[in-house]
Amino acid sequence: MVSVDEAVIARIKKENIDFEILVDPEKALEFKRGKPYSIENILAANIVFTDSKKGERASSGDLNKAFKTTDILKIAEIIIKEGTVQLTTDQRRKLVEERRLEIASIISKQGVDPKTHNPHPQQRILNAMTETHVDIDPFKPAKDQIKQIIEKLQEIIPISFEKVTLAIRVPAEHAGRVGHSVRELATIEKEEWRSDSWFIQVTISSGLQTQLYDKINSLTQGKAETKIVKRESV
Repeated sequence: MVSVDEAVIARIKKENIDFEILVDPEKALEFKRGKPYSIENILAANIVFTDSKKGERASSGDLNKAFKTTDILKIAEIIIKEGTVQLTTDQRRKLVEERRLEIASIISKQGVDPKTHNPHPQQRILNAMTETHVDIDPFKPAKDQIKQIIEKLQEIIPISFEKVTLAIRVPAEHAGRVGHSVRELATIEKEEWRSDSWFIQVTISSGLQTQLYDKINSLTQGKAETKIVKRESV
């Protein structure tokens, strides 16, 4: 059990009342992100407060009204999972950097320069994120932050999200391996078996187009045929 001096506050607001518990910063964050822990090993004290700094405890009546129980361990689990956990400076820095890299990876794979239709390298995206001082929310899913970050990045680099429809013909002997790889990167819209080949029409993020070409050419020794059917912004 972490000491009270080393603990941080986890809190939630219910029924217009703030409920707080003192928790181990590392274990509480890991538990919130899905790692199994015994709640007893996360708590610094088996107490639910309305103001932990003043030492004001929540009444049994308020706990019952807000959580439908007075079981401290059950209440603590709800507070950690559904509420907010105070982060240490190092924790916040680490989480922000993890989310920043995740967002840059998504943009690099799915976004392109609309003039050349080529993807931007991830490092270029990271540099642009630094230059435009984008705000990263470590707890908000990356996909939910993409739109606002793209708008900031467009101030200094041309970038858009595009979808490409491709027609691909693969020699029959390579169809099995190619099919598996194609499904990892693209969505197969149509397919047709012909006398000596497998024909498919797929949609894919423009930023992944080159990766798909390289994969298909490697698996077929360059014997596949590809053609762009259409390109559209998304």
